Amino acid sequence: MVSTTVKAVAVAGIALLALTGCSASAAQEKSAEGGEAFKLSGDVRMIVPFSAGGGSDLSGRAIASGLEEVADINVSTENREGGSGAIGYSHFLGQEGKDNYLLASETALLALPLTQDVEFEYTDFTPIMKLGDDYTLLVVAPDSPYETCDEVVDAAKKDRVVAAVSGATSLDEIVFTLVEDEMDVEFDRVPFESGSEVLAALLGGTIDIASLNPGEVLGQLESGDLKALCAFSDERYEYKELKDIPTAKEQGVDVSFAQFRGFIAPGGISDEAKEYWIEQAKAFEKSDAYAQYIEQNVMQANAVYGDDFAEYLDGNYESLEKALG
Repeated sequence: MVSTTVKAVAVAGIALLALTGCSASAAQEKSAEGGEAFKLSGDVRMIVPFSAGGGSDLSGRAIASGLEEVADINVSTENREGGSGAIGYSHFLGQEGKDNYLLASETALLALPLTQDVEFEYTDFTPIMKLGDDYTLLVVAPDSPYETCDEVVDAAKKDRVVAAVSGATSLDEIVFTLVEDEMDVEFDRVPFESGSEVLAALLGGTIDIASLNPGEVLGQLESGDLKALCAFSDERYEYKELKDIPTAKEQGVDVSFAQFRGFIAPGGISDEAKEYWIEQAKAFEKSDAYAQYIEQNVMQANAVYGDDFAEYLDGNYESLEKALG
């Protein structure tokens, strides 16, 4: 005969298994404070304000996939490109109060209001997570006459150097502007809609130089289809594939600027919705999906959330205001 004590232990054990076996979707039924139940208002949509194939698209799809895994939800990804990101961000502005919308954000969030006549400010949205920092490399075709960043600068002082930029508020536009201001030169810009288009133009020989994220060109660097002249970063990369690439500062071009990668929610969402997404973001950071994204895209992992992300945006906005003002 089974004793009352043994029965109690068994019941407790079953209850514990039920609790520990809950999927992440069960967390959706609870608020971050453990109080009243919270439920998303519908299927989740991740807006990418740039075309498919570029760094923002890679980021958005990685975040969407990671959130699906840790939160046990479905997240569809939608590209709304155009206007250097303005169309996507303007569409997102119209989703105010909707807790089932997210947007893969980057420096355009801050730069667009500084350079274009748009209806939004970065403060109109709800910061959720900054995944990390993404610097760029100055890259050229393998048969380019340039071997260093300072050679490119010297050439621009005497002749026409054609530089590709993926939009008026893109990281490459900002970096080239900083180089121009620092070195008193001017590049002849050709605009494209995404990093993938810039890469195609560089490989096709229609431009001279490009400033692209390592994750976008790592394969071409390894195959010899491109060569990197310098990195616009504070220090050399520690990744073995990039550790031999000098910084621009080492070559006399004192320019370093990182684009952040992260995601935001619309403005006007409830505190419960904000805390729910921050919880899922923190779970994502601890997942293999996050580690793989950082490594595959050769980024610097530096995750911050919510109010800390908002504080970062404030500081980054001030820096951009000086560079683009």
